[in-house]
Amino acid sequence: MNTVPATASVVVIGAGPAGMTAGIALADAGVDVVLLDQLAEGANTSRAAVVHARTLEVLDEFGVAGELTERGLIVDQFDLNDGARRLATVGFDGLPTRFPYALLISQATTEEVLLARLRKAGGTVLRPYTVSVVKGDETGVTIEFTDAAGDPGSIRADYVIGADGMHSVVREQAGIGFTGASYPESFALADVRMDWPDPRTEVSLHLAPQGFMLVAPLPDEQDDRFRIVATIDEAPEYPDLAFMQAIIDDRHPGGRVREVLWSSRFRVHHRLADHYRAGRILLAGDAAHVHSPAGGQGMNTGIQDGALLGQLLARVLHGEPDILLDQYEAIRRPIAQGVVALTDRMTRMATLRPRPARALRNAVIRIALSFPGMRRAMAFRLAELTAR
Repeated sequence: MNTVPATASVVVIGAGPAGMTAGIALADAGVDVVLLDQLAEGANTSRAAVVHARTLEVLDEFGVAGELTERGLIVDQFDLNDGARRLATVGFDGLPTRFPYALLISQATTEEVLLARLRKAGGTVLRPYTVSVVKGDETGVTIEFTDAAGDPGSIRADYVIGADGMHSVVREQAGIGFTGASYPESFALADVRMDWPDPRTEVSLHLAPQGFMLVAPLPDEQDDRFRIVATIDEAPEYPDLAFMQAIIDDRHPGGRVREVLWSSRFRVHHRLADHYRAGRILLAGDAAHVHSPAGGQGMNTGIQDGALLGQLLARVLHGEPDILLDQYEAIRRPIAQGVVALTDRMTRMATLRPRPARALRNAVIRIALSFPGMRRAMAFRLAELTAR
C-alpha cells in the first residue's frame, strides 16, 4: 500500500477505465495527479467486453489503441434475431474511421493496458483507500479516507474527479442528483466455453418471449470463448452451466456450453447525473451515467468522458480560465443522455413479451433496417461516432 501525499493538483477517485484515462491525460500534461481506489487490486473479472470505434480513436491519441487491437478480437457486424429468424444485420466495415469494427476484449485486459500506460506517464494508483468525505470550497477540495487498517487520512486537491461508479460517494457528497429508474428484470452474465453455430466475426442479439440474449465472442487461443448476457426474471447469484444452457436452448437452440468460466447476476439501471460539476468536483463514467448493457457502450462512454475531462483540467491548471470546465458537461452530458435513451429503447424493445407487440416490433425492425441509410445510422450510433 502506497502512502497518500498531503496534496495534489487533481485527485481521481476510482481507478476504472474512466478514472485511469483521465489520469493519463493529466499525467501526460505534467499535472500532479493521484488516483485512489478502494479495491486492494484491479478487478480481474470480465465485465465490459467491447471497445467501439470512437473509443479506439480517443485511445489512439494516447498510443494504446494498437495494443488493444492486437490483444482483442475484431468483429465487423451486429446481428439481430428472433429465434432462428434473422431480422437485420448492421455492419461496421463501412464506417469512416481508422477502426471500422467493434473490438471484443475483456475489461480486465483494457484496464491492464491503461494501467501500464498510466505508469508510463508517471502516474500510479494508490490502494486500498475508502473515501468517506469529499468537501469542496472556493480554493480546493478536501478528501477524507480510511486505509486498509481502518486508519483515517486526508488529502487536499485543487480539483477532484469522481469516477467511483454507480454508487459514487463523490456524487453523493457533492449533492448531485442521479435521475432515472431500474429495470424490473435481472441480468445473467457469463463468460463460457461453448460450441456456437454462428461465426466469431459477429455479435448477435437474440429476442425471445422469455427475454433477450446477447452473445459475443471473446479473444481466446481455442476460439471457443464467448460472453453471454441475458434478461431473467430472477437469475441465481452465480448462474451455472445448466442454467446458461437452458437460456440458450430457449432463445437460440444449437449452442452447447461446455464450461462456465465466470458468471454473475446484476440489476440494471438507467440513470443520469443532474449535473457533471459542482464547483471543483467533477464526475465521469458510471458516477455520471449508467444504462443497459445493450450496445456495450457503458465503458466506452466513460473512457471518452475521462479523456476530455483530463485534457480540459490540464488546460485550466496550466493557466486557462476555470470556466473552460463548463464545456465538459455541455459536451459530454448530452452524449450520455443519448446513450441512455438509445439503450433504454433497445432494452424495452428486446424484452417485449406479448405476441402482437413482438410481431409489430419485428416488422418495424425488418422494414427500418432494410434501408442502407438506417443501417449506417445505427452503426454510427453503436460505434459512438456521433460523439466526435
